[in-house]
Amino acid sequence: MIENALISQRIDLLVSVGEYLKANNEEWQNAKFRAAQANAWFTAAHIDMAVVNIVEQYLDRAKLTEWVASYPMPATIRNVGIIMAGNIPLVGFHDFLCAFICGHNLHIKLSSKDDVLQRHIIEQMIKTDSTLAGKITIADRLNGCDAYIATGSNNTARYFEQYFGKYPNIIRQNRTSVAILDGNETDEQLASLADDVYLYYGLGCRNVTQICVPRNFDFARLLNAFGKYNDYADLNKYKNNYDYHLAIYLLNRVPYMSNESLLLVENDLPFSAVSVLHYRYYDDYQTLIASLSGNQNIQAIIGKNFFPYGSAQKPALNNYADGVDTMAFLTSL
Repeated sequence: MIENALISQRIDLLVSVGEYLKANNEEWQNAKFRAAQANAWFTAAHIDMAVVNIVEQYLDRAKLTEWVASYPMPATIRNVGIIMAGNIPLVGFHDFLCAFICGHNLHIKLSSKDDVLQRHIIEQMIKTDSTLAGKITIADRLNGCDAYIATGSNNTARYFEQYFGKYPNIIRQNRTSVAILDGNETDEQLASLADDVYLYYGLGCRNVTQICVPRNFDFARLLNAFGKYNDYADLNKYKNNYDYHLAIYLLNRVPYMSNESLLLVENDLPFSAVSVLHYRYYDDYQTLIASLSGNQNIQAIIGKNFFPYGSAQKPALNNYADGVDTMAFLTSL
């Protein structure tokens, strides 16, 4: 393993980042304000929510120490290029953390949708430790790296494969999450499931975009529990999506159910649009599990025996995107 002193230094710095974020001083408040101004999907509440999870799950000293101890650190320092997504606030932070804790030189291309928050955190880290100025670079082009981690859509993934395919890489495509219900859920569980569906306006790969239900399922209870997010209709970008898809369903005579903030439509596809939740019926639980487990589009399954209701947007350090162990990849370079 890499020298314990170096690991301790990196953990100390990450913990100090957590303390900075928790302090919520004027400088950080200004950065959050600018991020929200630059991207209307990044509301103050959602930025704070993302930050809280990062602080509690990623920047806790005990959790970091235990997590890092399970990996043999690389003997050789590499130049690692990271292309970050911008669908939800600080969605690329975990990749950054993994590469940083491994001691690699980081070359980062930020998403234009999330250009403020990650940049500010990196600048604060360099202020704390000036030696990082030569190890963390934000750039528009990532040439000459030894390995790449790139996150984007199915379309951009083809370009990533073309550019980075000859290098060690992790290339991520579109993913989404589903929930399995049996009809015996409590009102509290359904309300927690609403968090999995609605948080970040459903834009994250860990957001539930399809529910799997038995044929006698009571949708009225579900929609009633989901009413806690009816204020989403106040955001123009979200309401425009709702109105657009409602018009499409009406014109095409597609059966739907709704509350003030969500359209519920039967569809076997796990992906759904913003403001739309797909549902599918199942008759045999084991057959359903087999079909979901083999589906490469599924990021997470929410439900009994899987991730608990309400936990989709609270990933831990070892909940790796696409099920690919980022640390194992980085430590093997």
